[in-house]
Amino acid sequence: MKKILFVLFTLLVCGQWSIVNGQNIQLHYNSSHALYDDLSSRPRVFTTLELYKPDKWGHTFLFTDINYYADGAAGVYWEISREFDISKNKQWAFHLEYNGGATSIKNTAIASRFQHAFLTGFAWNWASSDFNRTFSLQALYKQYFNGMGRDGYAGFQGTAVWGLNFAKGLLTFSGFCDLWYDPDVKGNLILLSQPQFWVNLNALKGMDGVNLSLGTEVEVSNNFVFNDKGDNDKFYVTPTLAAKWTF
Repeated sequence: MKKILFVLFTLLVCGQWSIVNGQNIQLHYNSSHALYDDLSSRPRVFTTLELYKPDKWGHTFLFTDINYYADGAAGVYWEISREFDISKNKQWAFHLEYNGGATSIKNTAIASRFQHAFLTGFAWNWASSDFNRTFSLQALYKQYFNGMGRDGYAGFQGTAVWGLNFAKGLLTFSGFCDLWYDPDVKGNLILLSQPQFWVNLNALKGMDGVNLSLGTEVEVSNNFVFNDKGDNDKFYVTPTLAAKWTF
């Protein structure tokens, strides 16, 4: 998931993004099954669809992740956020967000839906004059509602998003890092970060208009990924092989 701001336009320069082209679709092959014995049932392929739409009031951002087994889809997760600019320089914004989805682990009885989560708070967004460097911080109140056998609870989430284009647009390094409160995990905190590195083929001579990027996303998580036993109490680092088409 995985998400997001005035600087979100670069999110999928990240994954979490292009300021000029706000929509993209990504295809990832996940290596977690090869690196960890207890992740052998995790889906190996997933797609990400992202959309960023600015307007005079702020912007809307959403993404959807869909996981696949060989015989069909395994689950879906999506986030949608809206930011309203509250400063003339557009650096400060009021943030609203929804998270939700469902997932399953093949050949087990493990299946779950995510509790509805609503977030609100403030974002600080920064971009260089040429928009090749972007950075954003979000401080959010997070409310989960009753569901999936769990009581609702209130917490917080901190998010950082960054994007860097270099080598005359050939290379992009971007990503996000989320840290949020969950009373049912060890230490009461969940960490998720997904830095991405892309080679943008349209920056090569003779490839103008070929908006294909090749690269990787490295998922770094603690207390987030559910393993084959249904536990989410470990630290994992799982890279992917990926392709992205920007519209």
